[in-house]
Amino acid sequence: MSDAAVRNAFAVQAEWARRLDATFTARLCSVLGDAIDRSTAVGVRVLDWPGEPLTDALVLRLLGGLHALVRAGSLPALATAYPPNPPLDETTLRARLAAALTNDRLLPWLESPPQTNEVGRSAVLMAGLKVVAAETSLPQRLFELGASGGLNLRLADYAYDLGGLRFGPADAPVNLSPAWTGPSPPDVPVTIVARTGVDIAPVDVGRDRERLLAYIWPDQPDRGTRLAAAIDAFAADPVAIDHADAGDWVAANLALLPRTATVVLHSIAFQYFLPATQERIADHIAAIGRNASAKAPLAWLRFEMEPGPPALPALRLTSWPGGKSRLLARAHPHGASVQWLG
Repeated sequence: MSDAAVRNAFAVQAEWARRLDATFTARLCSVLGDAIDRSTAVGVRVLDWPGEPLTDALVLRLLGGLHALVRAGSLPALATAYPPNPPLDETTLRARLAAALTNDRLLPWLESPPQTNEVGRSAVLMAGLKVVAAETSLPQRLFELGASGGLNLRLADYAYDLGGLRFGPADAPVNLSPAWTGPSPPDVPVTIVARTGVDIAPVDVGRDRERLLAYIWPDQPDRGTRLAAAIDAFAADPVAIDHADAGDWVAANLALLPRTATVVLHSIAFQYFLPATQERIADHIAAIGRNASAKAPLAWLRFEMEPGPPALPALRLTSWPGGKSRLLARAHPHGASVQWLG
């Protein structure tokens, strides 16, 4: 991969951060993309990246490593540039980043993709599950792809305000109230009777607490507070996440059961699967769907990026029997706002 492609990945990530109101993260990406060179082992690894830097989330890997070392007190000079400290001038920021890139403890962060448990996405997914509940009147079994540490599989344990529709446990560790436009989702209960997930590199939400928090952008502290609350609530009682390729796992585990709705769901994960894996998943879900019935329905709920404008992920639902697909919502990638179309 050429230097230009790698530097372009920094520019693209900077633009996404700006769109998502993360101005410090955008600035960090821009300065890093210009400043990184081959004078350090980290710079060599980044600029000689063998894969596709955008697909591999290369920039997010490096940002996570820097944030982790800042949080650990290992980069004190760079830490003064991070919020809530006032912004540094570009020359100083560039110099402190250059010094930070000499730290070889960043190298392991480049070897694995980001692991996010963006709990805010549970609000989007829960709205979709309410549609499934309204249309099936059945308890649900959840199968999450790219589940990371499984915190979004705990979505029934959170409290919500979805366009004025309020529900959830009174003692919920997380309260989600995204800015909402459009009608509320159906006012029906969602009963989850089983939940399981898969990830190519599952996270232990107790042991890997700091790793998860490092992937939260430092200028979005509310996300970090929400994630920390979910981790602290469920670290001692995690959802079991299987370590496997998602395509293999779907083929081995997905099956229908009578008197339950089987739901495959994922959020901002599918784009990171290999094309062959994506195709296998879609083919197997469709094959299972051909055997679905009103007493044993299947739903595929996905909150994912889509090509072209608008630059917001879409929540789509395909339901069997019938295989009907529809767009339910457009939403902020972190679940901060939802345009409900359902």
